[in-house]
Amino acid sequence: FFIFQTEGEEEETFCVRCQGYENSLAECVIYDKVNVDNRDVATATCVQTPGEECDFSCVNGKCVSLSQTCDGVDDCGDRSDEMCCKSKTNGAFRCSTGVCLHREAVGDGQVDCLDGQDESKTHTSTDNKTKVTRAHLESRLNCGVRNADADAVEERGGRSRFKRVVGGVPTQIQWQVAIEMNRRVHCGGAYIGGCWVITAAHCIGPNPDAFLVKFSLWQRTRSQSSTDIVPVQSVHIHPNYNPVTRENDIALLELDKLPLREECFESNSAISPICVPWTTRLFQPNHTCTISGWGQTAGGVKSQVLQWAKVSLIEDCQKFYNDSFKPGMICAGDLDGSVDACEGDDGGPLVCEDAVGVSYLWGIISWGRGCGRPRSPGVYTQVAHYFEWIRLITGWPAVTKYNS
Repeated sequence: FFIFQTEGEEEETFCVRCQGYENSLAECVIYDKVNVDNRDVATATCVQTPGEECDFSCVNGKCVSLSQTCDGVDDCGDRSDEMCCKSKTNGAFRCSTGVCLHREAVGDGQVDCLDGQDESKTHTSTDNKTKVTRAHLESRLNCGVRNADADAVEERGGRSRFKRVVGGVPTQIQWQVAIEMNRRVHCGGAYIGGCWVITAAHCIGPNPDAFLVKFSLWQRTRSQSSTDIVPVQSVHIHPNYNPVTRENDIALLELDKLPLREECFESNSAISPICVPWTTRLFQPNHTCTISGWGQTAGGVKSQVLQWAKVSLIEDCQKFYNDSFKPGMICAGDLDGSVDACEGDDGGPLVCEDAVGVSYLWGIISWGRGCGRPRSPGVYTQVAHYFEWIRLITGWPAVTKYNS
């Protein structure tokens, strides 16, 4: 407790809560604050002894021992001693982003790692109170979780709706869309919720009337009972898109709403939105993700059905493309060229799944040097790099609703 008094005034008392890492009282939490106007207020400042050796200097200026770093304990008070960790000590849990957590934070029902790794089934407790279940996940999220109800037959307008499965592998991806121009599938895209679709800017022109968006499409040239076809109301191409260099190769399509409705299509269990990532640190190099589309196969012919394949995120892609590789771009594929996106896949999704099973739109198929060439991985627009622009165009409520 602190008491201060100025000449001719009564004493006033207030409470200050400090945790030990603050540099001054201004950084502490002050309770029962009063307006002091121009009165004098005493302050205290913590300083280090001159000449003191510092093993690890925290961001806030505090010194801690190296043995206190990466042990899952916040000794600095600003967690800077638990970041950028190459390894862990004292039984700590290391997230893939290099942040170390205390072991008691693992499986406690609270996601601490960006990708939810600390709450994955591999690490969570068997205690029912702390185990993250699929049902709990689905109850909280409106995106990135495949709708299991799509496995069932649903009646809508007297027509049966089936989910296509070939060889036990789903070939219908619930957030994948086809963008049609002149009655042909021109590009792919990804549904992010509401009436919004993300695709590549090079796929789109300024005239919304030229395009239709097809949901729940399996065969490229033939709709099925669950397919929804929606007109485009408006086109939003990134203002800094460069068609020559493919910089900022991202566009948003706002779809036409149903008459007197806020929705752009009837409820459809075969359609689910993909989550929009808010940070570029969510997935690390070598993470396995998936790409999908109706593009050319190894035989050089466009696929008649939706295809998907697994690819790995590749770091330091500038060494393959030099100055052609710009900020906001990422690479994925196999360096031997065995798996790659190709012509006709453009605008489609690169999807990565976190440790608790939530899928994110990590990239948009943009460009590459040929198809499937060794040491020429596919180049994608990094969606997280444009999160603020996406939020600006779609509106904050739209993004948060589908990334709750």
